[in-house]
Amino acid sequence: MDGHDSEDAKQSTADMTIFVQNLLQQMQSRFQTMSDSIITKIDEMGSRINELEQSINDLKAEMGVEGSPSPLPPSKSVADEVKKDEGSA
Repeated sequence: MDGHDSEDAKQSTADMTIFVQNLLQQMQSRFQTMSDSIITKIDEMGSRINELEQSINDLKAEMGVEGSPSPLPPSKSVADEVKKDEGSA
């Protein structure tokens, strides 16, 4: 093995190191871009949910049911239904 082969190996190793470093930098940049995009979309979703929640509260206030648990009337019990059916039979 002469000095020329040793220099080629060193150059090859240096080239490979630079290639890998560039590749890792590109990957880091892409991951950062994706991460920023995901965070932006999550923030937008949070804002939309807050707007939706506010709209629901506004509608409730307009309807005057702010304290009511549900807009549906209370349902009849099964026992009341059975009694009514027995009386008509």
